[in-house]
Amino acid sequence: MSVTKPIPSLRFPAPHLPQHGTAWRGAIGGMLGIAIAGGIGVILWGATTATLPWLVAPAGASAVLIFAVPASPLAQPWPLIGGNVLSACVGLLCGHLIGMPLMAGSLAVGLAIAAMSVARCMHPPGGACALLYALAASGPDKWNALHLVTIFANAVALGGVAWLFNNASGHSWPHRAPTPPSRSAHSALAHQALAATLAEWDEMIDADIADLDAIFQAVERRIRSIEQSAPPASQI
Repeated sequence: MSVTKPIPSLRFPAPHLPQHGTAWRGAIGGMLGIAIAGGIGVILWGATTATLPWLVAPAGASAVLIFAVPASPLAQPWPLIGGNVLSACVGLLCGHLIGMPLMAGSLAVGLAIAAMSVARCMHPPGGACALLYALAASGPDKWNALHLVTIFANAVALGGVAWLFNNASGHSWPHRAPTPPSRSAHSALAHQALAATLAEWDEMIDADIADLDAIFQAVERRIRSIEQSAPPASQI
């Protein structure tokens, strides 16, 4: 007897909203990061220069990641800088070699994803960087290697602000997973089972295995605490 898998629902997922303090912290951090990154660009090459932009749009997407979800593996310093700059390089190459915006842009995004995967710097705004630089290089503006200065400066400035702001607000960045109070043979076995489960799923989960392991152990400790504090069944 065959079992038919249910078709996934197209309804909106249940909201998972951050606490108000976390939301405001991310909003303030993003605002400061973009303001400072843009300000540095203006200082370096002026707000009205026709040679280089002082800020590029993918920086806004990077700001969302590094300030709103700083614990994400996609929001760490190497993905922030490496993912953006590497993808921009791919975009420039595709734009100049192919010359047709649609083909250059689509190929650049695909190659950028592959390059970020190999370099272990997966960063979603990198796709936007690849597309932007491919379109600009194959368009009338003919962006060149000099334009890489902008995305590099934007990424480094955002990283500097994220390091200061996130750590000052109690969120380690670069992110470090919480250290469990103690590790037993059971917890080591749980870690191995967790790694095997993720490998079996063959899905990219936007969380580090160390964080998942720490969450699992914390939940187990909380359950044991509740069970130990519950009254015996004979007293209920």
